Amino acid sequence: MDRPLVALILAGGTGTRLYPASRSDRPKQFQSFGRDRSLLAETVERAGFADETYVLTREDYVEGVRDRAPGAAILTEPEPKDTGPALAYAAYKIREQVGDCVLLVLPSDHRIEGDFEDVARTATDAAVETEGVVTLGIEPDRPATGYGYIKPGAAEDGYNRVDAFHEKPDRETATEYVEDGFYWNAGMFAWTPEAFLAATEGTPLEELVEGFEESPADAFAAVDPVSVDYAVLERADNVYVVPADVEWDDLGSWDALERVLDSEDGNAVLGDHVSIDSEGNVLASDGHVSVVSVSDLVVASFDDRTLVLPKAQAQRVREVVSELRATGEF
Repeated sequence: MDRPLVALILAGGTGTRLYPASRSDRPKQFQSFGRDRSLLAETVERAGFADETYVLTREDYVEGVRDRAPGAAILTEPEPKDTGPALAYAAYKIREQVGDCVLLVLPSDHRIEGDFEDVARTATDAAVETEGVVTLGIEPDRPATGYGYIKPGAAEDGYNRVDAFHEKPDRETATEYVEDGFYWNAGMFAWTPEAFLAATEGTPLEELVEGFEESPADAFAAVDPVSVDYAVLERADNVYVVPADVEWDDLGSWDALERVLDSEDGNAVLGDHVSIDSEGNVLASDGHVSVVSVSDLVVASFDDRTLVLPKAQAQRVREVVSELRATGEF
């Protein structure tokens, strides 16, 4: 492949499901969660084989990105409108600044172990060869209900056509998907800017892209928030999946941290703690937490905020954040 490979790292979200560790002024990607470096810094290093690295973020996070990714170019989206508008804007701007290239799109909140470069190069080669849009699929190790699924179709050279995308299922359906050889949709992609922008034709992003030439800010103001999956991938004809043979985890919620944190006294622990007759909990703080005779809880305490909820209902943190946003306290 003779086109430059550009890693595009998405770092504009806050990570609301990891409240109170994540807040509007200290998003998830700037934190380390028990490691030596932030999630963003780890992602930039993981993409170190790329010819250039861009980080797409929001204006409020620019200085934090510079501190954690000093060698990367920074793009700021006009306003947060989910991944569809963000990725269309990035493709437009990078084509303008770099020219003929291929993009490797990576969220900034994943933990990955294994030969990621080999998988990534297979995906970017496929993107150039097919002139389509390519997603990386993770082979499931459990019937997870928190991820979307990809049904692979006909096999090509190192990739498959995508037969269908499926939204987050219930457990019974997820079990069927795993048994049938579906992949998790990890939100990692490869495409050329030309191919992706062409794929927005006839989608909710078409008018947005047409408006970039005149005013990106006005174009963003007129578009509704929409995910790239719904806006483009689920509608396009030339979509492919590359199986990613790596150890992968999306640190999207407190129960996910249980899979990556050290276990102490039968609990997943980040920070100082005392546990008495308690197990199966996620105990996370920037200070100290103590628990007695409890199980299967999330107890997270950061700064002046504390969150307690059943581990099985970790997704409901969003409800807390919605209330706090309504009162300006997030």
